[in-house]
Amino acid sequence: MLGHLLHLSGIDSVIVENRSKNYVIERVRAGVLEQSTVDLMIESGMGERLQSQGLCHDGIYINVFGQRHHIDMTALTGRGITVYGQNEVVKDLIAARVRARRPLHFEVAKVSVDELGSKRPKIRFTKRGKPSEIRCDFIAGCDGFHGICRPSIPESHLRIYERAYPFGWLGILADAAPSSPELVYSRHQRGFALFSMRSNKVTRLYLQCAPDEDLTRWPDDRIWKELLIRLQSDDGWKPETGPITRKGVTGMRSFVAEPMRYGRLFLAGDSAHIVPPTGAKGLNLAIADVWRLSHALTEFYKSGREELLDSYSDECLRRVWRAQRFSWRMTTLLHKPVSKNAFDQRRQVAELEYLMESRAAMTSLAENYVGFPIE
Repeated sequence: MLGHLLHLSGIDSVIVENRSKNYVIERVRAGVLEQSTVDLMIESGMGERLQSQGLCHDGIYINVFGQRHHIDMTALTGRGITVYGQNEVVKDLIAARVRARRPLHFEVAKVSVDELGSKRPKIRFTKRGKPSEIRCDFIAGCDGFHGICRPSIPESHLRIYERAYPFGWLGILADAAPSSPELVYSRHQRGFALFSMRSNKVTRLYLQCAPDEDLTRWPDDRIWKELLIRLQSDDGWKPETGPITRKGVTGMRSFVAEPMRYGRLFLAGDSAHIVPPTGAKGLNLAIADVWRLSHALTEFYKSGREELLDSYSDECLRRVWRAQRFSWRMTTLLHKPVSKNAFDQRRQVAELEYLMESRAAMTSLAENYVGFPIE
C-alpha cells in the first residue's frame, strides 16, 4: 500500500520481499477492514473487487454464556466494517504494482539495511544468488515482527513494551457457508470462540487454547465438536460445519516499539506494533501507518519540509496505543481467565452484563471496533 500511494504521488520506490508471490497472497491473516481502510482502498483506485466481493456488516454479535446479543455499530456510530481477507487486499495491491511497472522483487535473501543515520541509507540483498545494493533517500521497514529493520536499530534507541497472554487461538478455515450475517464473539464456560467468514462460501473460526497447543491432539471432529459447544446459542443458532481446509495455532501478544523512526528508517505495521487479534486492529493500524508515511514523504519531496516526517512516530503511536487499549480490553473481556481467582471471574461476568445492558458501553465498544477516521 505504501508503494502504491507513493506511485500515485509520482515518487519512485523499490519493494523487496523475501517470500514468494504465491506465499504472500495465500497466507491467511486478518479479514476485518475499518471504514477508513475501505475508503482509502477506494480513493486510491483499489476498490473494485473490494466493493463487489467485500461483505458489509452493520454490527457484531456477542454470545454471553449462550445468550446472543447484537451490537448495531452502524446505528450507534454511523460506521460499519467490511469483511475482505488481507490476502485479497495484498492480491489487489500486487496487481496494481505490476500494472504500474514499479520494481517489486520477490524471493530475495540476505537482506540488510545500513547507514541509517546518513542521508543516503542502503539496502543490500541477493536475488537468485546475485548481490544487489540500493541507495535511497528513505527506508520503510514494513517487514513484520520478525523482519530485519527493527533489529537494525540500536537497542539504546528503542523502548519496548510487551505483554504475552497465557492463551492462543486455534484457527480454522472451512468450506462451509456462513450461518450468521455477522461475526459472533462467544464467551463460554469452556473458553472463548469466534465465528467469522471470508466469503459467502468460506468460514473462519477460532477457539481459545493454550499458546503452545499441540495440533495433533485436535482432529477435525474434535474441533467441530468444541466449536459447536462454545458457539451455539439459546436462540437455536450454531455454525454450519464443513471440510476444514486449514488449521493453525496463533499465540497472543501485545507489543510496541518506540519510536517508530531511526534516522532515515521508518517502521510501519507489525515491525513496530502487534495487537491481539480480538479487536481486529492489526491490518488497519498498518494501513494508517503507511497512509501517514506517504503523506510525510510526499510533503518532503514537494517542499523539502520535514515536519510531517518528524511527527510521524508520535502521531502513529497515539493511534497505536488507543488500539492496544481496545484490543487488550476485548481480549480480557471475552477470554476465559487462566487464573482461578474467583474475584476476576465474577468481575468479568459483571462487565459482560453491563455491556449487554448499557447503550453507552455498547457505543464505546462500537466506536473503537469500527475505528476512528484515519486522520
